[in-house]
Amino acid sequence: MSLDPPTYLSSLQNNIRARPIPWEGAVRAGTITENDLKTIKAVDKVRKEQRRQTVESDIEAYQSLILGGNKGKSVLDSASKRADVIQYMLVLTGDLINGAPTLAPKLLEHPEPYKPIVPYLSSSTNPEDPIPLLASSVLTSLLSTAQTRSPKSDQKTDEALTQLYKYLSTLTKSQDSGLQDIAVQEYSSLLRTKKARELFWQQREETVNPLIDILRTAVGASRDSDSTLRGNGGSSSIRTATDNSLSGVIGLQLLYHVLLTIWQLSFEASLIGKGLEKEQEIIPLYTQLLRLSPKEKTTRLLLSTFLNLLSVPSNKSILLPTATTARLPTLLANLKGRHLTDPDLLDDLRTLTDMLDAYTSSQTTFDEYAAEVQSGRLRWSPPHRDEAFWRENARKILENDGGALPKKLQKIMGKGWDDEKQVLAIACNDVGWLVKEAPDKRQVLEKLGVKGRVMELMTDKDEGVRWESLRAVGEWLRYSYDD
Repeated sequence: MSLDPPTYLSSLQNNIRARPIPWEGAVRAGTITENDLKTIKAVDKVRKEQRRQTVESDIEAYQSLILGGNKGKSVLDSASKRADVIQYMLVLTGDLINGAPTLAPKLLEHPEPYKPIVPYLSSSTNPEDPIPLLASSVLTSLLSTAQTRSPKSDQKTDEALTQLYKYLSTLTKSQDSGLQDIAVQEYSSLLRTKKARELFWQQREETVNPLIDILRTAVGASRDSDSTLRGNGGSSSIRTATDNSLSGVIGLQLLYHVLLTIWQLSFEASLIGKGLEKEQEIIPLYTQLLRLSPKEKTTRLLLSTFLNLLSVPSNKSILLPTATTARLPTLLANLKGRHLTDPDLLDDLRTLTDMLDAYTSSQTTFDEYAAEVQSGRLRWSPPHRDEAFWRENARKILENDGGALPKKLQKIMGKGWDDEKQVLAIACNDVGWLVKEAPDKRQVLEKLGVKGRVMELMTDKDEGVRWESLRAVGEWLRYSYDD
């Protein structure tokens, strides 16, 4: 998988290549040796083919120059106090790795292939400092090659990968989209093996969370206020703006690269699927992204990620109900009406549609209601106002699975929902129906603290919440008087 190098990084590398380095002074100061200088000048400012031939004809000399060996220390170690030399050497190392295919495997044969480079990741806390950026680029090339050569886990490779992930995560948190794109493209180059993806997931607070934040920004929702991510019908937007497009804050290129990285991670769906939904609400977020997707290439990645996550048997019990609640089936039906041409996209669309159709056709109204409650958000779907539904299902809701649904209702009602008060109104509505249709079971709700919370909500600032809570308390009072 090849991506164009980030413009920010390419520009930085070109500037460093063009700067003159006082090499003779560095030799006199003991920063580098005469032999180092000879080895460097043999490949400095020469044609690519000549550079490749020079490196391959004396490959051990270049291994020693970059990583150290019997002939002396690595220049990356000996010149550590000369920022200009280190910057140049990191750029040169990247050029040599890219220009001479046999060099990276030779470097990986060294006992410590990453040791001279890894410390430069933490040489500065300034995200725009060139040295950590350049070091991350070199390490990405080496680690990608290491994974290609041997997908088996290697302790030194894993440790270097962990350090690199940690550094790149600082770039994804930057406000500079150029720095973010460098990090995400390097992530994409690194996520080539199962072990690399597992390590990425293990560090998800550093790695995954900032990427999801970028996607939330793209649809105009923050981590704490994505109030309608789960949708309200088939066409709701989670932004307060009236347009139906992605936020212009996130560029299309960055969006695509973030989606590409999450797609690569989704090949470990059995490991990450439930966690992504529980921690990030990935299904409603991706449903909204799919609704607003500006290009076929982003739509393709979104559909393929959905397919990876939903196809794993261990994920289906949680993710399929969530997808239904988020109105993904309706959205897929709408997508079929678009003029889409990518064959892989169309295949994924058909497979996903068939999967969700099979699921929804097997679900009862109770299943749909239970899935909505378990999703953690409520909307005015038909069961909430259907007297027949409550008459048939109130006891089942209270008793099924050890009372899991009333416990979940209690958790939902325990939140403030400042940006989506209708969730509290719906919850109060449901409590009122439960008390009305199963009055002898109302102690279950009282023990959970639901009655006390409903009474608190009678003074809520939202009129809808006050009305529904008053109605629910009225049911309690009615049956109390009857007793």
